[in-house]
Amino acid sequence: MVCLSTAAPVIPAFADAPDRNAYFGDLHVHTMYSADAYSYGGRAGPDEAYEFAKGAALRHPSGQIIRMRGAPLDFLAVTDHAEYMGNVTALSSPDHPASDSELTEVSDGPIMWNAFATFGRALVSGDVDPRLVQEKVRRETWQRIAAAAERHYEPGRFTTFVGYEYSAIPTGMLHRNVIFKGTRVPELPFGSTDSMNPEDLWAWLDGLRAQGIEALAIPHNTNLSGGTYFQTNNFAGEPIDAEYAATRMRNEPIVEITQVKGTSETHPLLSPNDEWAGFELLTRDDVTRESVQGAYARDALQTGLELQHSRGFNPYEFGFIGSSDTHNTGAAYEEPTYHGKIGNLDGRAEWRFTTPGEDSEPLSIEQRRAGAFAWSASGLAGVWAEANTREAIYAAFRRKETFATSGPRIRVRFFAGYDLDAADSARLHATGVAMGGALQAHGNGTPRFFAWALRDPSSAWLQRLQIVKGWLDQDGARHERVYDVACADGPAPSADTHRCTDNGASVDLSTCRFDHDTGAVELKVTWKDPGFDHTQRAFYYARVLENPTCRWSTWDALRLGVPVRADRDATLQERAWSSPIWFTPSA
Repeated sequence: MVCLSTAAPVIPAFADAPDRNAYFGDLHVHTMYSADAYSYGGRAGPDEAYEFAKGAALRHPSGQIIRMRGAPLDFLAVTDHAEYMGNVTALSSPDHPASDSELTEVSDGPIMWNAFATFGRALVSGDVDPRLVQEKVRRETWQRIAAAAERHYEPGRFTTFVGYEYSAIPTGMLHRNVIFKGTRVPELPFGSTDSMNPEDLWAWLDGLRAQGIEALAIPHNTNLSGGTYFQTNNFAGEPIDAEYAATRMRNEPIVEITQVKGTSETHPLLSPNDEWAGFELLTRDDVTRESVQGAYARDALQTGLELQHSRGFNPYEFGFIGSSDTHNTGAAYEEPTYHGKIGNLDGRAEWRFTTPGEDSEPLSIEQRRAGAFAWSASGLAGVWAEANTREAIYAAFRRKETFATSGPRIRVRFFAGYDLDAADSARLHATGVAMGGALQAHGNGTPRFFAWALRDPSSAWLQRLQIVKGWLDQDGARHERVYDVACADGPAPSADTHRCTDNGASVDLSTCRFDHDTGAVELKVTWKDPGFDHTQRAFYYARVLENPTCRWSTWDALRLGVPVRADRDATLQERAWSSPIWFTPSA
């Protein structure tokens, strides 16, 4: 194992503050040590990733200079792919056995298609190119990644986590980001070339935990799993059991529900009565309800309720985060300054507006770039923690007091209880259950829910605050409903429709100036579920929506002086989601 420091970090005095603060970060960042990022021109490493997160400028693979317009991040993890880690980067050295092979050939500009294709085949089949599994290179790269995290850790100011990505695609995307709590990490990361079965990853994590090395795995892009992420059978096709559920929850307490490759909260085919279910989806137009079941978080929460009801265990009692999945070392969280996902494929506006042309095999550069047009400028992970330190933020991951945003720094809190003291924020934890927790039935009583959201001052004003409920009826059938619970610029939600009146917020598409005269800085409510039944198992989570603003593709069109493309919405409503709270009925 690697232990980079034995000195105890200096914890600021405010670490003992009675209340918790909101911190924003990204737990999904790729640098030049990822085979795909390097193949597409990435030449910046972990040090540059941390500096970018702290507010510095960075040279993008396409040559432009990128920089966040908003505030620096509070925490970051570099999560380069375990598979071939550092080996494609090392091809530039004449000492590498494949340095002058076809892998280094560059076509369609500075893109190493052969290296990228070799990497992609390994993720799907598990078959590896022996030239790219040089253990010495992987080991030294992993040590450099861990050492960079330690160099940039500033307790109380900026938190870093050692991490990497496990990248299996046996039948659908089953990727996970592995985040370590501290400086003790294994000699090498466990990747899909070790096993395509995520259950083997969990066993490996349990083994590390027995050695005193604490880490967790975070699923992402469940929307691209083809329904294989949240099933009722295990990897071998056998019915899951209580041990499976306990192992999964021990190792995967949170799930990434928004990032550059789309949103994984829900889908219109799964939530037809949710008018906002189609937000930034990446799935193809020809999907069916059967193909998206088992691929989205809300559906998985429902499946968890069913398993708890019928079998007595729940493997899907997870919290929410967002992150970026950038392969540019620095991420594009902001729509006006979007710079793509993967280097020289989509880094410039004119590339993203490329016309795909006729189908061909292999895909042309124009076809690949056209596919990138559907990607999103998203997202961020939020936590509520006592201090900006590894210990405090990792503890928030574990208790699931986390939230996701599509990019803006929207703060959202969510509590439930029977004696909530919502007037004193410091007492909310003492009188209620925070997001990520479970509320037990209290006789026949009806609990109260406290939901609160605060606008990002660099973004649009807030339009509505919602609570999403999923539950099982007495026959075990699943149901869901979205309640507007607080409205900007208007009366309370309708008692019949549970919807706010539209506040009429608009966007001038000729300039992308959004409405400055409507919307709220803060939305706050104490709410009781009008359909509450103390005998029904349920989950609840908060969702807050901004007024409409221009999508990055509309900003691109303005810069290029071309029409906005009709195949994506011109505007979007940025949003944030709290982790759920589960209600458990009495026996």
